Amino acid sequence: MTIDHNHDLNFVQVLHEALPYLQKFQGKTVVIKYGGNAMVDESLKASFARDIVLLKTVGINPVVVHGGGPQIGSLLEKLNIPSEFINGMRVTNTETMDVVEMVLGGLVNKEIVSLINQSGGQAFGMTGKDAHSIQAKKLKVTRKTPDLESSEIIDIGHVGEVESINTDFINRMVEGGYIPVIAPIGVGEDGASYNINADLVAGKMAEKLGAEKLILLTNISGLQDKNGEVLTGLTTDQVNGLIEDGTIYGGMLPKIDCALNAVASGVTSAHIIDGRVPHATLLEIFSDHGVGTLISNQQAIL
Repeated sequence: MTIDHNHDLNFVQVLHEALPYLQKFQGKTVVIKYGGNAMVDESLKASFARDIVLLKTVGINPVVVHGGGPQIGSLLEKLNIPSEFINGMRVTNTETMDVVEMVLGGLVNKEIVSLINQSGGQAFGMTGKDAHSIQAKKLKVTRKTPDLESSEIIDIGHVGEVESINTDFINRMVEGGYIPVIAPIGVGEDGASYNINADLVAGKMAEKLGAEKLILLTNISGLQDKNGEVLTGLTTDQVNGLIEDGTIYGGMLPKIDCALNAVASGVTSAHIIDGRVPHATLLEIFSDHGVGTLISNQQAIL
């Protein structure tokens, strides 16, 4: 058998590069919003699960918040339930909310839990309704009227926003060695269920858990400048400048707002990374270059 010493040397170099990050993030919490291609490509799903187990094994505490929009849309179509969107948000009546709970709290959540457990982890699947972990209130959506001189409040049903998060239950799971996998469904004061944007839940979860990092998996390579180059190592002031000059616009703004709010609320750094890259989470945390955009209030961090 031929021994490839170059391969061995490369492996050792990788470990050496990861060492300071392993030391710095030992015992810290990392909240990961899991979505996009990483949730539908079979090989990416398997590698994500292994990455989460590896993080837990080396002493980092991952908390996973997942989406599931395409899966919800697919089942609604099969059930002949029409989908309507206002300002990018799905109008969610009682019938649609039943499907949302079925898909997010059942099919998608349990698949992620199963994959992590198959990789040797101890995942615990839950929605924000469990132990009233995510208290929600109805999201009020304002839309301009056709004359553009006034606005109207649109009722989009069981779509909510985070009012508060009860971290006690989640912390107990983490301290017990479990990996929480959370579907973004909240509960109102009246017991009603609310569908909440997963990015917003992940951001608020990172804030309330005092997380070291918020990682948002996306289907893009990160925040790009006007020449298509990925920007990283940005301060919040620099990001606000990119919003003002129009570099950041459209569909990227909600994710950027989520990242900025998290950092402003005490999360050390927020990362918008390319979930299409195998092992993107590990590469972003443990390598010098990462695979996306890092935002922080500090000038230089690991």
